[in-house]
Parts: sequence; C-alpha cells; structure tokens
Amino acid sequence: MAKVSVEFEALGEELHLIYRPRDDDSWVHRKFNRQEELIIKGTYHLTRSNFAQIYLDELEARSEVEGDELSWMYDNEMRFTVATAADGYFVFYPDILRVGVPILIARDAEPTWKWFSTEAKTSILSVAAKLMPSRIVIGGDAPDAIPVTEYERLVHQFPTGYELKRYVVARVSAVLRQYTDASVDGELMLRRYLTKRIKTKPASYIQLFREAEVAKFEFLYSRLKEMLSSEDGYTEYVWQEQILDVVRLLNAKYIAAFKSVPLKDVGNTTDKQLDILLVDAAGNVDVIEIKQPFRKCVMTESLYRGNHIPLRELTGSIMQIEKYIFHLCRWGTVGETYLTNKYADRLPVGLQIKITNPCGIIIMGRDHEMTDVQRRDFEVFRRQNKNIIDIITYDDLLRRLQVVIQQFKAGR
Repeated sequence: MAKVSVEFEALGEELHLIYRPRDDDSWVHRKFNRQEELIIKGTYHLTRSNFAQIYLDELEARSEVEGDELSWMYDNEMRFTVATAADGYFVFYPDILRVGVPILIARDAEPTWKWFSTEAKTSILSVAAKLMPSRIVIGGDAPDAIPVTEYERLVHQFPTGYELKRYVVARVSAVLRQYTDASVDGELMLRRYLTKRIKTKPASYIQLFREAEVAKFEFLYSRLKEMLSSEDGYTEYVWQEQILDVVRLLNAKYIAAFKSVPLKDVGNTTDKQLDILLVDAAGNVDVIEIKQPFRKCVMTESLYRGNHIPLRELTGSIMQIEKYIFHLCRWGTVGETYLTNKYADRLPVGLQIKITNPCGIIIMGRDHEMTDVQRRDFEVFRRQNKNIIDIITYDDLLRRLQVVIQQFKAGR
C-alpha cells in the first residue's frame, strides 16, 4: 500500500512532519541551496533549518555511501521538526503554518495531513484564524480546546472541490431560472448534496436544565393536587396568587401580572376594576379570571333540548372577560400610556404596554367527573369561544403538567 506524501509522528518532545517527495529528494535540496522555501499543499512552509536531527544524521550517513546502494538503503523520507512539546501540547512554530495565531495540538492526538489542508491546497487553520481567535487548540483539557472528534467532523465537512462547483452552479442557476427556461435547479441540487454530506447535530440546551425542569413541574403538580384536595382552606386572594404562579410558570410568555387594575369606562363617570392583567414579553396584555373550583362541574348534569349546557357561573365569567376586553380596546392608546406609566417600576426598562386584540383566560371548575357526553358538549362550547377566550379547568392544568413532566423525563 502506497504511503501518503505527508504524515506526522511524535518523537520525544518533538512533532515531526514526514514528507515523501514524488521522485527523490534531490530537487528539495536544490531548492534549499537556492535559499528558497518548500511549500507543501499550500499550507506548510519549510526551510533547511526545520530539518529534524534524525534526518540530518541520515544525510550524514548517506554521504558515506556511494553509488547504487543509496536507492535501497533510503526511501527519500524527509523529516522536519514542526512543533515542540509544552504543557501537554505540541506548539507549532509560527513560521510553519503562518496563520497568525498560535496552534496547539494535544500530545496524545494523532493528526493527519487532512487536519491542516484540503485537496485544493487550502489551509483549514488559515480559514479558522480569519475568525480571529486568540489561539487554536485541538484536543486536551484546555478550556478553549476543540474536542478532537468535533475538529475531525469539521475537517470532514470542509467544502470539497466538487462542493465548490455546486456553489457556482447554484449561483448561476438562481439568475438563469428567472429569465430562461433552464430546467435544472442548481440550488436544489446543492441543498440535497449538503443534506447528505453534513451530519452536524444541533446542541441540546434542554439537556442542561432537564432535571431542574422536572423538579419544577413535579412541585407544581403536587402543589396543585394538594390545593384541590383542600380548596376550602384558601381565601380567594391566596388561591388566585397560587394559581397565577402555576399559570406563569407553565406559560413562560407572561413576564408580569397586575391585580386590581383600574379600567377606564369611556362614557361613564365611574371606572371599573380589572381583576388580573397579564403582560407578555412584548408588552401585549391579556386578561385572566381565576375562580375557585369548589368541586363544581362546569356543565349542567341535566339536559336542555338534548344537550348539556354551561353553568351560569361559566357564562357569566365569559361575559365579564368580554366586557374587560371591550373596555380595554376602547381605552386604546390613552390606556396604553396610562398603564405603562402606572406600572413602569414593575416592568423592564423601556417596555411599553400594548392593547392589541387582548385575549382572555378563564380558569375554573373541574371536569374529572364529567360523563363522555358532558365532555363532548363542553368541548363544543369551549371551541366556540376559543378565538377570544381560553377556558381551562383545573383538571386541564393537572393534565398539562403531567404531559410536560412525561416529556422531560422521556428525554425528548
């Protein structure tokens, strides 16, 4: 099996580059005699001063051998010292790679020529250095080290000559297909090629917080179960505060919740008071009503014309929410300014409250004892109002928490 033209070998405190010229090495020596440097694969810049001592000893031995004996005693391997050891790494001489930043490779790594250059004689490290890191470290325990497996993946995914041709075809195709009847979609061909070639997996940030998230939602689930088992022991104020925490932790879009919010009733001399106003990260507001369940179902047990209908408390809550939304929208930009100023010290700096088609949320009642027919009728009623108001039972909250916990525990 033919040997590659460039290899690396660690020898003691030195990292050697082994170069095998295509013919013999005489032309390299002539180049050095002319004070010219040897450039290999457009990446390695070598001079006579980089010869390894072991190679210099070989040259001296050659000079003592005459005639045809040279052809079988030596295989024309040339050795250059390109890096020396320091603190668990081989540190490359700056003049070898000439990328402008220090290059360090772990002593236990096994670099190949592909780590440094492409078939098209492009220096991979030179491209990386243009991103201006303070240094490039491959392998080892340094805090800024690129893991060897990740670096080898980068090398594998570095554009090939074929891929570069695909880029050119894609650019030409993007223009020609707008004005001609060209049938080949170069951009599509490039995307398909890259999809097959590049297998990078995105980093999972969820994994970092999975245990904490499971603990958080398990606590909320057990806390809600406990509250529902002894709901009579809570005042309305305490109940609303606790459930509001559950809602905000389950739905991270809301960054603030304000209670007993003054609400201008345009056209009347007396103002109204909104129970709870939610504010999301963009400043948009929604309205929420939280009612203690008192073990009540939200649908009638009896039938009216063959259907179970919502209890008066539910329809009354819907009407109340709709009136709040009506007054908010009538208040408009004047209301936005008023609410922004009133709650400025409880909002992020610069956040402006916006009244833009607010939605309503109602949390009330239980559904765990509903019959299948009651559930069907409740779902029909709930979906009729879904575009404006989201009606959530306490059993809905429990189910949502259960699903979130199961999803996190499953590692998905």
